[in-house]
Amino acid sequence: MTAPSAKPFVWYELMTSDPDAARDFYAAVIGWSARDWGGEGPRYIIMSAGERMVAGVMALPDEARAAGVPPCWIGSIAADDADAATDRLVGAGGRLLRAPEDIPGVGRFSVVADPGGGTFQLLATPEPPGPPPPPGAPGQVGWHELCAEDGGEAMAFYADQFGWTADEALDMGPMGLYRLFSVDGRSSGGIMTRPPQVPMPGWLFYFTVPALDAAVARIGEAGGQVLMGPMQVPGGGWIARCLDPQGALFALTGPSR
Repeated sequence: MTAPSAKPFVWYELMTSDPDAARDFYAAVIGWSARDWGGEGPRYIIMSAGERMVAGVMALPDEARAAGVPPCWIGSIAADDADAATDRLVGAGGRLLRAPEDIPGVGRFSVVADPGGGTFQLLATPEPPGPPPPPGAPGQVGWHELCAEDGGEAMAFYADQFGWTADEALDMGPMGLYRLFSVDGRSSGGIMTRPPQVPMPGWLFYFTVPALDAAVARIGEAGGQVLMGPMQVPGGGWIARCLDPQGALFALTGPSR
């Protein structure tokens, strides 16, 4: 079987209980600009870094609220064909959470989960994604981290489905292995097995800021919380894991000052 071409994350969405408050929070902390999309369907806020659109903010859908889904970020992985990619994923043990459907004027998407329960979207658009932003570009997602039910199995699954490459595995002692991965030769994230204190598998997205200490200070001023950090990681960068005022988990990365 021919290996699939490498497919990166291409979009990020925040589903939240208060879209306007979330818009203002992330604009203050990360420096994004915001505008209403104005397309069909529910209100959708586009967040951009400079001229480049990075993410969307929307109200938690009623069905998600009814199921007890809290405010959260979800990422979209590129697909050439959303239906075919969804079928392939389900055939490999993944789960279908929302069947493929059209987004007028945008493309076609589905909501899925890997075999361990990590949730994401598949997104097919008429035009292929443009080139990724340069490494370290402020306001972009600089790192993708999966806390998986089984890190080794998850790495194999994403490599098979999306053509990702397994890189070095870092030994974190009692925390187990942290498996780095790259997409088209670009270091993109890490996968680890979920520790007991983490209640469920999930993706965490690290937004790049020019100076982490200053961004962390803005989190408190804007009503968010810092759960861990700032702390230095291998390679010299700094990170912090945080909650926005509505309770969505996110992370920051960048130089300390």
